[in-house]
Amino acid sequence: MPRDYYEILGVPRTASESEIKSAFRNLARKYHPDVSQEPDAEERFKEINEAYAVLSDSEKRAAYDRFGHAGVQGAGGVPDWTTVDFSDIFEDLFGFGFGFGRSSARTRNAPRRGADMRYRIHLTFEEAVFGCEKEIEITRDERCSTCGGSGAKPGTSPTRCSTCNGQGEVRRSRQTILGSMVQVTTCPSCGGKGEVINTPCPTCRGRGLERRTRKKVVAIPPGVDTGTQIRLSGEGQPGNNGGPPGNLYLVIQVQPHKYFRRRDDDILLDLNINIAQATLGDEVRVPTVDGDAILRIPAGTQPGKVIRMRGKGVPNLHNNSHRGDQLVVINVEIPRELTPEQREIFQQLAESLGTEVTPQERGFFDRLREVLGG
Repeated sequence: MPRDYYEILGVPRTASESEIKSAFRNLARKYHPDVSQEPDAEERFKEINEAYAVLSDSEKRAAYDRFGHAGVQGAGGVPDWTTVDFSDIFEDLFGFGFGFGRSSARTRNAPRRGADMRYRIHLTFEEAVFGCEKEIEITRDERCSTCGGSGAKPGTSPTRCSTCNGQGEVRRSRQTILGSMVQVTTCPSCGGKGEVINTPCPTCRGRGLERRTRKKVVAIPPGVDTGTQIRLSGEGQPGNNGGPPGNLYLVIQVQPHKYFRRRDDDILLDLNINIAQATLGDEVRVPTVDGDAILRIPAGTQPGKVIRMRGKGVPNLHNNSHRGDQLVVINVEIPRELTPEQREIFQQLAESLGTEVTPQERGFFDRLREVLGG
């Protein structure tokens, strides 16, 4: 009695098409008579192909699931699997294809897009915030100016490869248990191009391309940050066989700032004030990316308080009409050393200090602010 096809491939009856194909690939690689050392490899290989021919066809699989082997028998009691195209599987596994398979030369010589390139740009903090223009130097392959990209010395032309007759590939037929199979390999003489250059161009040495360095001015939009990538379409490496060029990606690196830090579209600034300024409040001049601005410090400001300066942050990269804020983080400095006058004021303040600032205490703080230089 014939073995169950699912059992032969080692898959459950609920297996998907991809699972069935994967199981067949693994078994075919193991039991192919040309590579297997198993004594029954040929019979196993026939059995594996027979199972795959049925289970890879949705109609045959449905008939097999319903009626068993009787539902898929062809003339003479032999399963009708000879019409199944195995060329893609065997070409992937062993480099072989059937005569009616795909043309690998056509695939090799098809237009291919050029490779992408990356260029790192260093910006100051302000350049990243407001945007700028930068001149960059790009080194890439370009069509040879001497031969126009043909690779042949001017006055000569590439000739058809005699090894592959211009096909870009060589084929060798082999007889197997499945019939005639064809091994397709890239032509060793022309490398798959179908033509050879007998007299190479002296500039590009037959490549058809030469390295060139060009300068280009690029616009950096406002709001970029470290890690931002800007795509310049078509500025990458040239394509092959008439394919389009790749892209150039500008990768942004922002230099640290002396005062500012960035959090998304907001700018953070640490500001040190003295105890008198924190207690009584004050107006101080602080830096922003737009220039110095006056910041009002409320009376009773505690260490770590954040004062928001609206619209003084970074323009949003995708909506430049919106800007973030500048967040000023207050740090109250406690003096480590005191002059005799400062010590006397603090002692008087300590004696009178209560839960609320009295007029007398306010006078102490005013004197303290004067001597602390606030």
